[in-house]
Amino acid sequence: MVDGKPAGVVGNDGGLSAEVLALSARAERLLSAHARTRGLVANLPRADASPLRIALLGPYSAGKSMLVAALRRLSSAAVDELVDAAPKTHEPTPHPWNGVTLLDLPGTLSGDDEHSAAARLGVRGADALMIVTTSELPGEAETTAILQALDRDGFADRSVVVVNKMNAENSDRDVILDEIRKRLGPFADRVPIVPTDARDHVDALNDPHLTDAHRDLLFAESGVDALADELRRIVAPGVSGVRPRAQAHGLLRVLADAEQRWVLDGEELRAAETAKKVEESVSRAKQGVLSTCERETDVVASVIRAAGGTCAAGVSDKDGSVPADVADDVRHRLVCAVTEFDTKFSSSMRAAFDSLVAEYGAVVPEPEAWVNALDSPEAVTDVSPDDGSRFERALWKGAEEGVKAGVRRFHGWLGSVADSDSGQGSVASDIATRINNTRVGRKVLNVGRKVSGETGKFNPWGRGKAAEKVAGTAGKVQWALTVVGPLLDLTSVVQDQSERMKIGKRRKTITRHFEEEAVRTRSALDDSGTRHLDEWIVQVEQSLAGLTHQGAEIRAERDAALRGIRSLRDEAETLVARADRSDGTPGGRADRPGGTLGGPVD
Repeated sequence: MVDGKPAGVVGNDGGLSAEVLALSARAERLLSAHARTRGLVANLPRADASPLRIALLGPYSAGKSMLVAALRRLSSAAVDELVDAAPKTHEPTPHPWNGVTLLDLPGTLSGDDEHSAAARLGVRGADALMIVTTSELPGEAETTAILQALDRDGFADRSVVVVNKMNAENSDRDVILDEIRKRLGPFADRVPIVPTDARDHVDALNDPHLTDAHRDLLFAESGVDALADELRRIVAPGVSGVRPRAQAHGLLRVLADAEQRWVLDGEELRAAETAKKVEESVSRAKQGVLSTCERETDVVASVIRAAGGTCAAGVSDKDGSVPADVADDVRHRLVCAVTEFDTKFSSSMRAAFDSLVAEYGAVVPEPEAWVNALDSPEAVTDVSPDDGSRFERALWKGAEEGVKAGVRRFHGWLGSVADSDSGQGSVASDIATRINNTRVGRKVLNVGRKVSGETGKFNPWGRGKAAEKVAGTAGKVQWALTVVGPLLDLTSVVQDQSERMKIGKRRKTITRHFEEEAVRTRSALDDSGTRHLDEWIVQVEQSLAGLTHQGAEIRAERDAALRGIRSLRDEAETLVARADRSDGTPGGRADRPGGTLGGPVD
C-alpha cells in the first residue's frame, strides 16, 4: 500500500504517472537502438511505489551527514558512526525518516570525480532535494551547481536550501541570508531558505545536563525543526502526488543527455563536416544554375509575349494580314531570345563546374553539352550571339525565300536539317562542309572555341562541331517559324469581305497564340534545363562520394536519432509543464511565499 492505495494505482496526478511511464517506455526503445545512448536507459523512470526520496546535495564539508543525524535525532554514538563513514562514501546512503528516505549523497566539489558522478546520479533518482551550503557562502562552482539543480534539473518547487553552520563564530545571519538570496537569483522567491546549525541540534539532543526548556530553545535556534516542517510540506502529497512530477523532469533530463550524446567529435565530426561542406558546395552550384534558368526563361517568355503584341499591332486593317517585314522581325527576335537563353544557361553551368573544380579538382566531371529542348533531339545548341551577323543572316535570307516559295516546304527542309544526325553524309554535314570552305564560315563555326578561351575544358557552346552548329541553328529557325506560323497561314486571311474575320478578333487570336507559346516555351526550357542540371549533379555526387559517404551515413544516422529524441522531448516538456501547473504541494508555488524559515523568534 502507498498513500492508502495499492501500488501502481494512479493517484491525484490526473493520469500523469501513466503518461510519463508510457513515454519512458518509448524512450527506452529509441535509446536502446544505438550504442551512443544505450547507457542512458538505466536512468529512465520506471514504475516505483517505494518511499519518496529526498537527496542531500552539497559540498563534502557542508555537514549533510550531521543534518541527517539531527533530523533523525540520533544518539552520540550513532552520530559518530554516521559522520565518520561519510567521507568514505562513494554511493548515496539511504536513511529512513518520517516515512521517506533521506539520501546522503557523496560530497561535491571535493576534486573526486567518482564522488561527483555518484552525487549527480543520486540527484536523478530523487523526488525532492535538500540543497546544503554553509554560512561561508557558496562559491562560483557551487552556485552554478545549485542553479542547475533548480533550473535544468527541475527541482525549483521540490527543494529547500539549507544554510548550515549558521551559529559559527563571526557569522552575520542577515548578511549571509541576503547574499544567498542574491545567488539564487530568480529562484529566491520560489525556494525556501532555512538557516540551520545541525551540530548545535545534535549537541543539545545528547547533552544530559540541559533542562528541557533550555534544550527546546537550542532546538529552535538550530533551525532543524523548521527544516523538518519544510520537508514534510514538500512530501505531503505522497508518492502519487510527488513522484510523477519528479519522473517527468527526470525523463526530460535523460532525453537532454541523449541529445548531447549525438554531439560529434574526432574523426566522426571531421567526416560529417566534410560531407556537409561538399553538400553545401554542390547545392550552391546547383542553385546558381537554377536561378539563371528561372530568370532567363522569364526573359524568353517576355520576348515571346512582346513579339505577340508587335504582330497584333501590325495586323493590316485592310485584309487582316501581318506584313512580311513584321513577321521576319518577330522571327529574328525569337531566335535571338532562345539563343541568349542558351548562352546564359550554358555559362551558368560552366560557372558551376569551375567553382566545384576549384574546390575538389579534376575529379569533378564536365557537364554534357547543353541540348535545347526546342531543338531536335540530335541537335546541339551551339551558336553564340556573335556569329549571328553572317551565319543567321544567311538562314534568314533562306527563310524569306522559303516564304515566297512556300512556307510548308521550307519548314520541312529546316526540320530535316535539324533532325539529321551530324555524321558524314547528313544534310547538316553537307551544309557545314560548304560553309567551312570560306574563311568567314570557318570563323563563324569556331565562335564556340573563342568563347571557351581555347582552354580545352568544358565548352559551353558544345564541342565546336560544325554540323551540330548547323543543325542547332536550323532547329531554332524551325521553332521560330512554328511560333510565327499563324501569321503566314494565308488561308486565315479570307478574301471574301463578307466572311473576313474581324480585325479585332484577329489581333486577339494572335495575342492569345503568343501568350500560350510563351507559357509552353518557358515550361519546356525550364524542364529541360532542370533535367540537364540534375543529370550532371548526380554525376558530381557520385564522383565526390569518397569524400561524403562516411560523413553522410553518420549525419543520416544522427539526424534520424535526433528527430526521434526531440519528438519525445517535446512530449516530455508538455508533461512537465502540466505537472508544474498542477503542483499539489500544500502551499505550493501558487500560494507559498519564498523567503527564510526557522531561526530565533523575534
